[in-house]
Amino acid sequence: MLHELREYVAAPGRAAALHARFAEHTLPLFAKHGLEVVGFWTDATDDGRLVYLLRFADAEAKSAAWAAFQADPEWKRVKAESEAGGPIVAEMHSTTLAAVPYWPAGTGSREQS
Repeated sequence: MLHELREYVAAPGRAAALHARFAEHTLPLFAKHGLEVVGFWTDATDDGRLVYLLRFADAEAKSAAWAAFQADPEWKRVKAESEAGGPIVAEMHSTTLAAVPYWPAGTGSREQS
C-alpha cells in the first residue's frame, strides 16, 4: 500500500475555478479511474491551497490509474475548458509516501494502550 500527497496552489483569483473543477469534474473522474481519495482539505487560512491524499495498492496501480485519468477525453475537455481564461493552477506538488515499519500497515490509525 502506498499513498500520494498532492498539493495545488490556485493561480491568483482562480481558487473558485479550481474548487469547481475538482468538485464537478475531477473527483468523479478519479472514481472512474480508480484514484481512491482518502481525504481532501484546504488550507484553513488560504482556500486557494488544496491538499489531498490518494491510496494505491502499489506503484503499478498508481501509474496505471494516473495514465488512464490523463488519457481520458473527458478530462482533456474539462481541463481545456476550465483553463480557457488562463491557468487555474500556479503550483502543484506531488509526494509518494511509503509506510514506515513501526506503524500498523493499512489501518490508518494507531490503537492507544
